[in-house]
Amino acid sequence: MIRNRLHLLLIVLIAKVTLLCAAASVAQPAPLAASYKDHPLLDRFPDSEIVSMEFEENVNYRLVLSGLQRTRGQVEPENSERLRGDVTKIVYEVAQEFTGEDVYQFFSEQLLAKDYTKLFDCSGSACGSSNYWANDIFGNRILYGPVRNQYYMALRVNSELETAPHIALYITTRSNRRIYAYLEIVEVGGAPTRVGIIETSELLSQLREQGSVVLPLLGFIADNQLSDESALEQTADLLRSDPSVDVYVVAHLGGAGSLESLMRRSQARAELVRSQLVNMGIDGRRIIAQGVGPLAPACSAGNCRNRIEIVLR
Repeated sequence: MIRNRLHLLLIVLIAKVTLLCAAASVAQPAPLAASYKDHPLLDRFPDSEIVSMEFEENVNYRLVLSGLQRTRGQVEPENSERLRGDVTKIVYEVAQEFTGEDVYQFFSEQLLAKDYTKLFDCSGSACGSSNYWANDIFGNRILYGPVRNQYYMALRVNSELETAPHIALYITTRSNRRIYAYLEIVEVGGAPTRVGIIETSELLSQLREQGSVVLPLLGFIADNQLSDESALEQTADLLRSDPSVDVYVVAHLGGAGSLESLMRRSQARAELVRSQLVNMGIDGRRIIAQGVGPLAPACSAGNCRNRIEIVLR
């Protein structure tokens, strides 16, 4: 009886892997980074992907020019500069075979080559508590990590211009070994550089050429609920723009849990995205939902095991 159960389990696993290979034969996964545009002032670390991007207009911005300390209950830098301008915020996740020092060195060399002016930098404990940077300065908890694993740099793009853009760069390696590079680019005066996801026509071209694209701006509160920041309008526009395009919605999910649990949860995520697209007017016959759990944990941008992509059928 035990042998029969093991034989049945083996058959199920082979069927699931076969289904994954069939989807993979249509196309290799495209990196999440391919769905976003970088800010023209800085090039991303080669093995990284954008996990979030925000843009704020006319912000009273404080550029930190020293380490942080708590005084009378308030986190304050010893030195800072006030700017007013439009702020672009970008979070990159870096492949885990690298280190925060590798990322810091890459940006340092790039900024030196571009002749930007370094106003301040620090690393490790000289920067102060990582909790202060993540929560009090940047307001992004994902950036919290061990103090020894942090780097910060403040720069001015062109020292000859009074209205020159300024850049704050923060790099951290979290306790789970995930590496993040965070940029805040402040453009003072003049026309701001609006960056974001690639136009629908460009995304459609990528889908046709590469066979798949990772969907940007998707997050989950639970497997049956998207986060408030999630957006599927561009994906719906892509499908509306060419009614001949039929796709798989493929959900990838790693982490703790058995293979069966992760496969089930990823299937629920894929079906949720499919149902949302159908509710937005897309013919359900054009979309097949498929969860593959942790069976394809990486894409060409590095570690991007939790992702939703559309694969051309």
